[in-house]
Amino acid sequence: MPRKASKESSSQPGTGSATLKLERLVGVRFKNRVLLEEALTHKSYAMERTGVLFNERLEFLGDSILSAAVADHLFHRYPDVDEGKLSQLKSMLVSRPSLTAWGREIALGQFLRLSEGEVATGGRERDSILGNAMEAVLGAMYLEAGYQPVKDFIDKWLTKRKRLVTSDHKSRLQEWAQKKFKVPPDYVLRKSFGPDHAKTFEMEVVVAQQLLGAGSGKSKKEAEQAAAKDALKRVASKRVGDEASE
Repeated sequence: MPRKASKESSSQPGTGSATLKLERLVGVRFKNRVLLEEALTHKSYAMERTGVLFNERLEFLGDSILSAAVADHLFHRYPDVDEGKLSQLKSMLVSRPSLTAWGREIALGQFLRLSEGEVATGGRERDSILGNAMEAVLGAMYLEAGYQPVKDFIDKWLTKRKRLVTSDHKSRLQEWAQKKFKVPPDYVLRKSFGPDHAKTFEMEVVVAQQLLGAGSGKSKKEAEQAAAKDALKRVASKRVGDEASE
């Protein structure tokens, strides 16, 4: 299906001059403006208009590009880390919470084309929309400029993140639990509150029927990481196994 040029004002989010700042941030100048518009267009916006493409196909492409670039980065950055830990780390870096945080860092929400209903309910800051749009932008960058500029952008983002190997608290807690109790941790959602577009989740983590930690976050995965971090601190302070201490 051929891409159709947008007929909207170039000052609208996701179009024309409104995207120049984003292009500077990602390091790619789009000659194919429609490709970038598609990457920034949510399904809700397209469904209200005829012939407008939305970003789900580009999201699919960007997901694969991201996975390859992250794997390459980790392989060369950590030559002494085994396959299992590299896989855990890659999963964390390409996860929804990670992509959402990246999208917020570059203020991606302000560039998105959303329906009025999505905008009114906080869609520009919704985790799922930001994370998916981040992947779509990566896919559009790849089609516009090839793999290397996308990899350079991803490498720059990853380089700013220090101590990557120790930042996955869930994986570290699971390793400790398996060694000490031969069982994995259980994460229990205690409650969630707030409007749909800005919910907060409170999670507890239990190991061998012992409550070890609790934490909260803007997504369930974020809350699980916070609970695991709390558990690791408590375990270390009680000296319950050296494996859990940093």
